[in-house]
Amino acid sequence: MLDYLQKCFELYFRYEQYVPSFSEALDILAKDYLDKIDLVKLLNVEDEEIIKFMAKKAKRITELNFGKVILLYAPLYIANFCENGCVYCGFSKLRKYPREKLSLEQMEEEMQQIKSEGIDSILLLTGEDRKNSPFAYIKNACKLATKYFSEVSIEVYPLSKEEYEELARIGVIGTTIYQETYIKKDYEKLHLFGPKKDYEFRLYTPERALKAGFKAASIGPLLGLSLPKLDVYSAILHADYLMKKYPQAEIAISFPRLRAANTGFKAKHVVSDKEFIKFLLVTRIYLPRIGINLSTRERPSLRDALLDICITKMSAGSKTTVGGYFSKKEDSQGQFEVEDRRMVAEIIEVIRKKGLRPEFTNWIRGVRPYELL
Repeated sequence: MLDYLQKCFELYFRYEQYVPSFSEALDILAKDYLDKIDLVKLLNVEDEEIIKFMAKKAKRITELNFGKVILLYAPLYIANFCENGCVYCGFSKLRKYPREKLSLEQMEEEMQQIKSEGIDSILLLTGEDRKNSPFAYIKNACKLATKYFSEVSIEVYPLSKEEYEELARIGVIGTTIYQETYIKKDYEKLHLFGPKKDYEFRLYTPERALKAGFKAASIGPLLGLSLPKLDVYSAILHADYLMKKYPQAEIAISFPRLRAANTGFKAKHVVSDKEFIKFLLVTRIYLPRIGINLSTRERPSLRDALLDICITKMSAGSKTTVGGYFSKKEDSQGQFEVEDRRMVAEIIEVIRKKGLRPEFTNWIRGVRPYELL
C-alpha cells in the first residue's frame, strides 16, 4: 500500500497545477471510466459551471448504483480515555479534563434510547487507550450492541487481525478508521506521542479488518490538517485499492472537515463549501460504487442539499459525548462540535420530502443475500 501511494503521489505532483479547460473538463466527464490523471484534473477544477455538470453526473451515478436509499446510523461514544497526543482532537491526552467510560448497564441505557428513535445501525467509539478501554471492554460492548442493532460497527484504536476475527465472530460487520492525513511529514507533526504515531500500522488497519472477516470498512482524511486536495486524492485511491483487493466488502469514504474541539488548534488549510462539495462529487464520479458518508459536522442546509446528489449514508441525532443520549451529557467534552443537532425524526422527514427512502438496516444477520431472493 505504501509503495502504491508513493507512485500515486508522484503522478499527483506532475499535474498538481494543471487546470483543465472547459472543453477538456467536459470531455473527462463524458468518459465512462476515469484514470488517475483525470482524477487530478477534476480536483483542480474551479469553474462553477463545470462543478454543476459534475453534480448532474454524480446524481445519475448515485441513483443508478444506490437507488434512492439513505442509510441512517448513530455513533455511540462509550469511552473518552486516550493515550495519544493529537494536537487537534477533543479526546487528546494533551487536554486535561475528567475522563469517563460507560458501564455495560449505562451502555444498555444509551442503546435503548438510540433504538427507540428507530436507528438500527450503530457505530461504537472510544478514544485510543488499551489500559482504560481494553479489547475485552470493546468486545463486551459489541456483544451487547448485537442484541439491539442489526448492524454494529466500530471506530476504536487499530486492532490486530486476531482481535478483528473475534469481533467478526460475534457479529461486528465494519470498522471506521481515519488516516487523518496521508501526508506523512504532517502526520508526524500532528501526532506528538502515543500509539497513533505509528502511521503505517494505522494505514493497514482496514486491510487487517477485512482479512479477518469484516464486511465493511470506512476510511478518509480529516480535512484541514494538511493539503486538502492531496489528502482527498490519496483517500480516493486508497478506497479504490481496497475495493479492488476486497471486492466482497463494502468500502465507504468520508471527508470530515476539522471542527472546533476546545483544543486551541486552528486549521492551516480551511476547506470552503465549494471545494468540499467538489471533493464529494469527484469521489462519486471516480468511484461509482463507493459509499459516501456525511457526518453531523456539517450544517443542516448543506447536508440536505447533498442528500439526493452523492450521499449514501449519514449520521442522525449524533452525540459526541460519553453518555450523550440517555444521560444527556453536555457537548463541551465531546470529540468535536456537532453542527447538525436535529433529531432523528426531523432528518427522516427531510429525506422523505426529497423523494428518498431512509433505511435503518443494512445487513440481516444470519441471512445470506441469495436467501432473500
